[in-house]
Amino acid sequence: MSVIQLLSRLLCVLSLATSGAALHGRNNTVSHEYCVLGAGPAGLQMGYFLSRSQRDYIVLERNTGPGSFFNIYPRHRKLISINKIYTGRRNKEFNLRHDWNSLLSDRPDLLFQRISREFYPNADDFPRYLSMFEKELGLKVKYGADIGKIIASELNGNRGYTLSDQNGVNYQCRVLLVSTGLWVPQQVDFLGSDLVEGYESIPTDPEEFKEQAVLILGKGNSAFETAQSILGRASRIHLYSPSPVRLAWQTHYVGDLRAVNNELLDTYQLKSLDGLVEGRLEDIAIVRRGKDSGKRRTSAVGKEPLYLTLTELLDDQNGKNISEVTGQNLPGYHTDNFSLRQPYDRVIRCLGFRFNFSIFDGSARPPQSSGARGRLPGVTAWYEGRGTPNMFVLGTAAHSRDYRSSAGGFVHGFRYTVRAVHKILEQRYHNIAWAATTLPISQLQSWILKRVNEASGPYQMFAVLGDIILLRGSYCEYLEEFPLQALPQLSALSGRPLSDHGLLVLVMQYGLNRTDTLGPGRAESEWTKAWRSNFLHPVLYYYNTLPTEKDRRQRPVGWPLPRPGAIHHMVEDFLTEWDQPISHSQPLRRFLEHCLQTDLRAFYAESCFLLSLTSRTPPLFCRQGYLRKQGIVGNSHLWKHAREAGLMADHQGDIPESVPENLKHAAAAVVSTMNFDL
Repeated sequence: MSVIQLLSRLLCVLSLATSGAALHGRNNTVSHEYCVLGAGPAGLQMGYFLSRSQRDYIVLERNTGPGSFFNIYPRHRKLISINKIYTGRRNKEFNLRHDWNSLLSDRPDLLFQRISREFYPNADDFPRYLSMFEKELGLKVKYGADIGKIIASELNGNRGYTLSDQNGVNYQCRVLLVSTGLWVPQQVDFLGSDLVEGYESIPTDPEEFKEQAVLILGKGNSAFETAQSILGRASRIHLYSPSPVRLAWQTHYVGDLRAVNNELLDTYQLKSLDGLVEGRLEDIAIVRRGKDSGKRRTSAVGKEPLYLTLTELLDDQNGKNISEVTGQNLPGYHTDNFSLRQPYDRVIRCLGFRFNFSIFDGSARPPQSSGARGRLPGVTAWYEGRGTPNMFVLGTAAHSRDYRSSAGGFVHGFRYTVRAVHKILEQRYHNIAWAATTLPISQLQSWILKRVNEASGPYQMFAVLGDIILLRGSYCEYLEEFPLQALPQLSALSGRPLSDHGLLVLVMQYGLNRTDTLGPGRAESEWTKAWRSNFLHPVLYYYNTLPTEKDRRQRPVGWPLPRPGAIHHMVEDFLTEWDQPISHSQPLRRFLEHCLQTDLRAFYAESCFLLSLTSRTPPLFCRQGYLRKQGIVGNSHLWKHAREAGLMADHQGDIPESVPENLKHAAAAVVSTMNFDL
C-alpha cells in the first residue's frame, strides 16, 4: 500500500469520526411534547392517558423498573392500602371505591387483584403490578434516565423545559409533568441528630432490637409500623413528636394512623411499658453522659446509652463535645419524674418524606407549599406549579391541595386527579373540551342517583373532585370529576361556557359536626336532618352564576365551596346506598324542582295522556318523552330502527336527541321507587 493510499484512508477514517461526533452532538437533545418525570403510579397513570389520546410523550425513570419507591418502603413490607376484592357487586366503577391499588384504564382485567388477593398486600407486589400495567399497555418509558437538572427554556416561542440526565442527554418538552413522589427523608436539625438512625436505614429484623429501649421520633404510620415490628422484642418503646397521635378513623384522613399499625396504643393505654409523649423536636437534644459523670452505663447493644434532654438545659460547653454532658444537663436532675428520664439504646427518626427540590434550576423550581411544613411544592388549583407555567405536579407531590383533608396523596385518590389534569391538558393545548354527557332535564335526577351510588372518583376524592352540571334550560351538560378549588376558572379549564340558567355541583363530603366516631348518636338517619350527617354523603350546591375566586376564598370554614344559592344534603346511609324513595329520591327531586322551577316527576304513558288532555302545560317528563313519541329504548340499534320506521320523529331543537345508554336502567329504577302522592 502506497503512502498516498494510507494517508487517504486515514483522512477518510478521521472524517467519519468527526461526522459521527457531530451527529452524536445533534442527537444529544431529544424533543417531546410531554415529559413525564417518574414511572411511579402517577407517572404511569398519566402515561396511559397520554398514550390513549395519542400524544407525543416520554416517561423518564432513573431506576430499572417502575415504582422503585415500593422496593424499599414501607420498610416492613406491608401496604396499608386496602385491596377489597369481594364486594358483592360486579360494577367495575363501584368496586374501585374499595380497590386502593389499581390504576385506571379501559382494560377491565388490568387490576391489582391479578397480582395479590391479600387485603393488605405485600409491598413487593406493587412494583410487579406497575410493571404489568406498563408492559400490557405498551407505555413509552425510558428507564435508567437519572435526571439531575431541570431548567426552563424557550421552545417555539413558548416556555418549555429541558431535562438533563447523567449521560448528558437533554430532553426538551413543551409540558413537564412531575410525578417523582416524595422520597427524601424529612429531618429536623437539633443537637445530637447525628446520633439518630433514620427510618430509611434501620434494620428490619426484630431480633436486632431484643431487650433494647427505643425512642422513636414521630407518630405517623412509619413510626407506628416500626414500633409494631419490634413490639415483642424491645424492652420499651416511646414515641415523641409535637402533635398527639391522629387516628384515621377519627379524622377520615387515610394518611393518619391506621388501625393496622396501632397495636402500641394497647400497650400504652394498658400500661405495658410503652408510651407516647408530645414535645417540639427543635427543643430537644440527644446526648451521651460524659466520662466524669459518675458510674458508667452500657446499653443493651454494648454502646453508651443515649439520653433525651432539652436544649435550654445545656450549658455553654466552651467548645467541648456537646454530645457528652453531665447529669445536671438532663431533665431528670431538675424534675425527678420527667417522662423520658431513662436512657435509650436507640433513637430512630420516622418523620416521613419530602419533595426533592434540588434537581430544579432557579428558573424552573416551584415554590414550597405553605402547608405540610414546606415538604411539598406549591401548585395551583389545577395542579400547575406556582410560577412555573406548563409544569404540572402529579401524584403524592401534589398533595398540598388537599393535605390532611382528602386522599390526593395516595394512589386511590391521585389516579383521579391525574385524569382531571389530563383533561385540562387536552383543553389547553389541543382545544378539546372537557367530556360532557348531555341529558334532558327530566333525566337529571336519574343520572345523579347513578353517580352517587357508583362513581368512585368523587367518593375517593371527597370535597376535592366534584361533578358539575351546566344547566341549559330543557337540557343540561354533565361534567364529571372537576377540581372544585378551580371552579372559578371552570370555563377556561373545561372549554364549556356557562349559560344564564346557572349550575349545580355534586360533591361527596363528611360532616363538620365533630362527634365521637364510635359513640352513640354518631350517625344521622332522619332525612329531614340530613345536613347534620357526619359520615360521607352527597351534597348538591346550586349557583345562579359562577362563583368568583373571592367567593372561594371567603367560603365558610370547612366548606369545599362558596356559599350557594341553595344547598341539599342527602342523608348519610349506613350501606352507602342512596337509592331509597323516601329518604333519598324524593328529597332530591324536590330540591331539583326548586332550583329548576319545573316539575320533574316521572309518569306512566296513561298519566301523560290524561295530563295532556287536561293541562295546557303537561309535566316536563311528558313533554320530553311521551308527547314526542320517545321513551327509554333498549339500545342505539333499536333507536335507529324506530326512527327509520317512522315510529319516533327526529325532532330538532334545543333538546338533545340521544339518551345515554345506561339511563334506561337508572330511569326505570327511579320510576319504580318514587311515591308520586307525596
